[in-house]
Amino acid sequence: MVIVEEAGWLDKPKPTPGPLDAIIKPTLVAPCSSDTHVLHGGAGPKEDLILGHEAIGIVDSVGRAVKNFKKGDKVVVPCVTPDWLSPGVQNTKSYSHDAYLMSSFKFLGSKDGVFAEFFHVNQADANLVKMPEEGVSDEAALMTTDMMSTGFHAAELAGVEFGDTVLVIGIGPVGLMAVAAAQLRGAGRIITVGTRPICIEVARTYGATDFINYKEGDVAEQVMELTHGRGVDCTIIAGGGGDSLNTAIMATRATGVISNVNFFDINDKLSIPTLAWGLGMSHKDIRCGFCPGGAERIRRMLELIANERIDPSKLVTHRFYGMDKIPDAFKLMDKKAPDLIKPIVYLDKEESKK
Repeated sequence: MVIVEEAGWLDKPKPTPGPLDAIIKPTLVAPCSSDTHVLHGGAGPKEDLILGHEAIGIVDSVGRAVKNFKKGDKVVVPCVTPDWLSPGVQNTKSYSHDAYLMSSFKFLGSKDGVFAEFFHVNQADANLVKMPEEGVSDEAALMTTDMMSTGFHAAELAGVEFGDTVLVIGIGPVGLMAVAAAQLRGAGRIITVGTRPICIEVARTYGATDFINYKEGDVAEQVMELTHGRGVDCTIIAGGGGDSLNTAIMATRATGVISNVNFFDINDKLSIPTLAWGLGMSHKDIRCGFCPGGAERIRRMLELIANERIDPSKLVTHRFYGMDKIPDAFKLMDKKAPDLIKPIVYLDKEESKK
C-alpha cells in the first residue's frame, strides 16, 4: 500500500443534483483531524478526493423531488449524510452505517468533500437543516456538524447519568464537547486528560472539575488516586493512541462503561488488561461508535444552542478568510499548535461580517 501524504488543488466539473439531492455553495468550513487522518493514509489509499466534511452554505440548486429547500436557502450540512433508503439504516443503533461500515460518512469516503466551490449532498430533505433565523451564530452552527454531534454521541454511548464520575481522555474539540454533554446529562464529577492550557481553560467552562496531565504519571493511577481507589463510572475516549483503551479499562470501575469515539490509526494496536477487566467478569461495557447523521440530529444540536444550553463556538480559536487559506487552516489542524482548538475558514466575505 502506497500512501502519498500530499494535498493540492484539483479541477473538477461542478456537481449536479439527482432528483432528491442538492448542490451547496459553502460559506464557512472547518478542517478536522479526520481530514488529516485521511491525508496520512489512516483510511487507506485515496486519490483525487476533495477533502472536508464540516460546512454551512447556500443552496445553489436542488433536484426535482426536493420539497423543503430551494436555491438561496442557508443550510447547515451534517458531516454524516445517510442513504435513508438503505436497509442498513433501518437496523442500526445509529445512522452511521447505511450500507456497510461507516458508509453514511460519504464525504471523505465515497464522494468528494466540502472544500470546493460547490459540493453535493444526497437526499437533501433528510440531510440538510435550515440555518435558524436567530439565536445561532454561523460559527456555533458549524461546530454542530461534527464536533458537537460526535462529542455528544460519546456521552450517549457512555450512558452518563446524574451524579456519575466521568473520565474524558483527550480534550480536543470532540473531547470538549463530550465534557459539555456529560455536564448536561448530569455528571457529578468530570475528570479530563490533556495538557494544552487553552483546552483546559475551555473544559473548565464546559463543566470539567479535575484535570490530569498524562506527562506527570500514569493516567489510571492518577484517576484511582482522585477517586480513592473506586474508579470512574464512565470513561470517554476522545483522543490518544492505542494505549488509551488499556487506560480506560484500568480507570473504570466494575459495571462501568467505556465509550470510544476516537479515530484510531490503522497501525494502532488495542489491548485489554485482563486483571483490570476482571478476567472477563467485570461487566465493564466497551462501546464504540461514529457520529450519527441526518437532519434531525443536527436540528436538536441547534436547538440546544438557540436556547442557550451550550455555546460550541468557544471551540473556534483561529479564523481564516478566503478559499486560498484552506491549506493554511488544514496545516494548522495537522500540526495541532499549542494555542489551537479549532480553525475555521470563511469563504464568503459578506458572511464573515455577520
